[in-house]
Amino acid sequence: MVSAAFCPLAVSLGDPAGIGPEVIAKCWDNRETFGLPPFVVIGDPRSLAAVWDGPIETVEDPREADSAFDYGLPVIQLNAPKADLPGHPSVAGAHTSLDSLEIAVGLARSGSASAVVTGPVAKEQLYAIGFQHPGQTEFVAERCGVSPGKVVMMLAGPTLRTVPVTTHLPLSAVPAALNSALIESRGRAALRGLQRNFGIAEPRLAISGLNPHGGEGGQLGREEIEIIEPAIAALAAEGWCVTGPHPADTMFHARERAKYDAALCMYHDQALIPIKALHFEEAVNVTLGLPIVRTAPDHGTAFDIAGQDRADPRPMAAAIRMAAENAAMRAEAVA
Repeated sequence: MVSAAFCPLAVSLGDPAGIGPEVIAKCWDNRETFGLPPFVVIGDPRSLAAVWDGPIETVEDPREADSAFDYGLPVIQLNAPKADLPGHPSVAGAHTSLDSLEIAVGLARSGSASAVVTGPVAKEQLYAIGFQHPGQTEFVAERCGVSPGKVVMMLAGPTLRTVPVTTHLPLSAVPAALNSALIESRGRAALRGLQRNFGIAEPRLAISGLNPHGGEGGQLGREEIEIIEPAIAALAAEGWCVTGPHPADTMFHARERAKYDAALCMYHDQALIPIKALHFEEAVNVTLGLPIVRTAPDHGTAFDIAGQDRADPRPMAAAIRMAAENAAMRAEAVA
């Protein structure tokens, strides 16, 4: 089991009509098997009771979760106007999920919780209540006083960590969005995150190319020469261990993965396909560049299977475990 010589983790329930309540409850049921430290859920207990008949321990302070954890799932209660039905998202449920996220981040910022693990939310419902952020990452960054451009998404698994330079863009828009300064910023945040969250003193970052075969010396595109190589040179000049541009089709097999601690990729699928192919149940979304630790499982609300006892808790368990490990690493660094 992960040692927890710090405050319990704060887990936001996510959309109460999604699979968040089910997978979080299953994590508590299997806490010893998964090796999980104490955590407290922020949300409406009725959403848990709708999919689970286990014991719930209502608490007011996250630190109470430590003693309550062996007896029931600790919950900081939010009172929604009505209970959401599994698989039937609502505007009221969106309010509850946003309140849960807001409180979880506040607890971590105040030091009452050692980290935040965010359950999956439905953006369509959030947008309907005036949510103006692209996703939870940007919301958390704003609440922490950090510009969204200063944080990066890392997908981390047992044998691979990847960071996309650009995220939710059409593939046709990626070349125009890339520039050396952006690659440098993402690379710097990834390298510092490897030091701070993962305890790697001298991290190694492999940077991919954009075009097939790394552009073939400019024959298949000049982004490697004009944009990516200058960014690599700038990071290297700062003393970082960076290599590339690597052809993306040859940088993810086992022998190559052993040569770096994380891969910086130019676009969404270039980063997410290899991590999901290798570690679909274990990949964790880690937000780097924040003053707090924030992780999330790499899946959505899955309304279509909510309430059917079909949701796999392993991604959520991996997110909770990694949040605890990252928080412990940060605490050790300042001890």
